[in-house]
Amino acid sequence: MAEITARVKLIDGLQFLGESGSGHTVVMDAAESVGGRNMGIRPMELLLVGMGGCTSIDVLTILRKGRHRVTDCEVLLKGVRASEDPKVLVEIDVHYILTGNELPAAAVERAIKLSEEKYCSASIMLGRTARLRNSYEIRQL
Repeated sequence: MAEITARVKLIDGLQFLGESGSGHTVVMDAAESVGGRNMGIRPMELLLVGMGGCTSIDVLTILRKGRHRVTDCEVLLKGVRASEDPKVLVEIDVHYILTGNELPAAAVERAIKLSEEKYCSASIMLGRTARLRNSYEIRQL
């Protein structure tokens, strides 16, 4: 099994510095309504960002292995949280915007499906508590 590590250190108030085992950092903070100062990304937002990054890497890798020329990829995510504690994500909408030269819809659909069902650890994990809905658009060059 592969191990990953992270460290989260208090900066001030409810603001934290998150550091990955690979040495990259992100500032997190709580909303002002719960005592934070809105000086960083919320931890739950960071989960969506991580899922978006994970699935983007998968989709691009699959399409490029299929020799499809993708020049841009944007993934828009929207999560709905439960109203009661623990306020887990219960719905996540994922919209892919892929730009390329003669990108076939079938290849894009296949890449998204493989990411969601086989490769994207974040999507698979979050999909255990949230209903995932995917959509996409292709912008041809």
